[in-house]
Amino acid sequence: MGYNFLMISPENKKPSILAVDDNAYTLRIVQFTLKGGGYDVITSMSGEEALDSIANKGMPDLAIVDLHMPGGISGFELCHAVHQFSDLPVIMLTAVGDEGTVLEGLEEHAEDYIVKPFSSGELVARVGRILQRMGRWEFPSTPKTFVDDVLQIDFPERKAIVNGNSVSLTPTETKLLYILMRNAGNIVQTEYILRRLWPDEPAFEDRLHVHLHRLRRKLENDQPEPLHEYIASERGKGYFFLSKSAIQEADQS
Repeated sequence: MGYNFLMISPENKKPSILAVDDNAYTLRIVQFTLKGGGYDVITSMSGEEALDSIANKGMPDLAIVDLHMPGGISGFELCHAVHQFSDLPVIMLTAVGDEGTVLEGLEEHAEDYIVKPFSSGELVARVGRILQRMGRWEFPSTPKTFVDDVLQIDFPERKAIVNGNSVSLTPTETKLLYILMRNAGNIVQTEYILRRLWPDEPAFEDRLHVHLHRLRRKLENDQPEPLHEYIASERGKGYFFLSKSAIQEADQS
């Protein structure tokens, strides 16, 4: 399921990193460093600009977010907003040495954090480790994620477009779909899904079943025959979204 950022084939796009910081100098360092590590880098100088970037350019593979951005949306608030429609992995940038602040970021918003100033090697290594652990986005990174001729997903707007018709998704359904699509073609264990959807409260598989059932029905809404089933399960293990190649084969059959 992992992705090695040092092995980028010509036919495969580079992983996309969204860097958000109100300091232009820091952004230049992050951009220069990660481009040298084999990544595409999109920069934003505010939380508002970052949300606009996601809406207009599509989902990145990972975000690097400054914790303290005076005025407007803070780093925490940006992460909370993004996690209403995705499970985008985040690395927090902070100059704060306060342990409580760092712990809050890790527990509620981020996969990792880096204290400024940081070394180039440390930044590239941490990004690579997170992408290897969480996988990367298989589908084209566009404002509306194109799955096939029947289905597109607009994550920021929390809706699916099924056979040309818009279908609203709840925040939980959208985040669940993101988790499965990020790992397309691979089984995602039930325990992992529960932990990512409800990190701060106990949750059981029957709760997940309800959301999966509703999500599947919405993705099947207004579909032409033959019916496409995008989400499958393997008993006792978990769930998976069909890989891009499997969807293409189904479309041609």
